Amino acid sequence: MSGGREAEPAGLPDLAPVVAELAHPLVFATVSGAHLYGFPSADSDVDLRGVHVLPVSEMVGLRRPVQTVSRMWERDGVEMDLVTHDLAKFARLLLRPNGYVLEQLLSPLVAHSTPAHADLIRHAPGLVTSRHAGHYQGFASTQWRLFAKTGQLKPLLYTFRVLLTGIHLMRTGRVVAHLPTLVELEDAPVYLPDLVAAKADAEHVRLDQIDGSVPPDRFDADIAALRSRLDAAQRDTHLPAAPAGEADINDLIIRTRLAGAARYFERG
Repeated sequence: MSGGREAEPAGLPDLAPVVAELAHPLVFATVSGAHLYGFPSADSDVDLRGVHVLPVSEMVGLRRPVQTVSRMWERDGVEMDLVTHDLAKFARLLLRPNGYVLEQLLSPLVAHSTPAHADLIRHAPGLVTSRHAGHYQGFASTQWRLFAKTGQLKPLLYTFRVLLTGIHLMRTGRVVAHLPTLVELEDAPVYLPDLVAAKADAEHVRLDQIDGSVPPDRFDADIAALRSRLDAAQRDTHLPAAPAGEADINDLIIRTRLAGAARYFERG
């Protein structure tokens, strides 16, 4: 299972001031998007994803609290995109077959971490199910349609990335979102490293703007083959159909909420 220690994301701005500005205590904040997936461009924004904890007073009153916070701004010339969920909402997403939030939880690009983050990571192996294959098939379909519409490398690389992530997850139970690593771990099209290198210059480069492009029918065949491999991997997987540990996660939410930010989120 991927995930790990707090680390300064290589090549990214200092994210500590960003975390310090947030209104609610954070369980964690990690970097997602192209930086996590291994194909950032010089002009890529920084996708920060994480979990905050609303106070008990906001959760038990008459009004329904806002549980997701989104913010986009520019810092030191870099566009920042921040989305955090309240812990309970994030936990509900984790208990669904949602690979996106698993990748956020287990991202090795950690801007902020706490003991509660470590607790969630410990529960992560029990949350991985065979049904996550459907999430990756759906994500691939969305990105494949976007590539057909725009001709841009970004959704094409996303399509390959999510299919390879899903295949590897079904085979091993491990979440690997980094495309260059997946190319080494799985049988992947040989041209993918060249496409990753081509995207490094610009976020929205189109396939017809690079030299040595692969014929479109080759992409059609390779994507279809990966889809079939993901279906086969799901049929053969040892992963369970339903997640485990819901009661433990519920206890974690209650304990975290009641403990209070000042004590529970004290860094070790």
